[in-house]
Amino acid sequence: GADGPVPPAPVNAPGLALVLAGSCSQATQAQVARFTRQRPGFALDPLALAEDHGGYVAEAVAFARRHCPEGPCIVYSTASPDRVAATQARFGREAAGAMIERALADIAAALVETGVRRILVAGGETSGAVVSRLGVRALRIGETIAPGVPWTETLLDQANPDAPHLALALKSGNFGGEDFFMQALGLLANAN
Repeated sequence: GADGPVPPAPVNAPGLALVLAGSCSQATQAQVARFTRQRPGFALDPLALAEDHGGYVAEAVAFARRHCPEGPCIVYSTASPDRVAATQARFGREAAGAMIERALADIAAALVETGVRRILVAGGETSGAVVSRLGVRALRIGETIAPGVPWTETLLDQANPDAPHLALALKSGNFGGEDFFMQALGLLANAN
């Protein structure tokens, strides 16, 4: 049969959904703006984060715990360019970025402990930080959301058999249209 490739099976990871956005690209800013018109969002302020990392992360986690049971919510650091510039001027570009990535990864880890199983991450470095903080070692590629961005799901890890089964969509900043977040979450099997 020359039917072409079989499309991958849909990713199925029942549980709460969370969007994390660490990219400041124009596409991500538009996606965050669209999403937060429909769903609750917590904007991470990099300067506040620098002053009290643990307390501020806990505040973001509490926000998501309150809102995620009703539907997907977002935690984002997609600050305006002048806010980004001020943070970078104070801490240096690398340190400012790393601080936000670490915060988003900490937030992801805390929320997975309380039932979040579907995580959409916007931002290449942020995606790397989240995957490594969650200890994800192997992923199965699922259906495509937008060209170059599939859903993936974690595979059983022999070294860590109790790790929760997660659905992850990892995108670099400039991918996807404005409705990308909702479109992506709508693709998951039995999306809530």
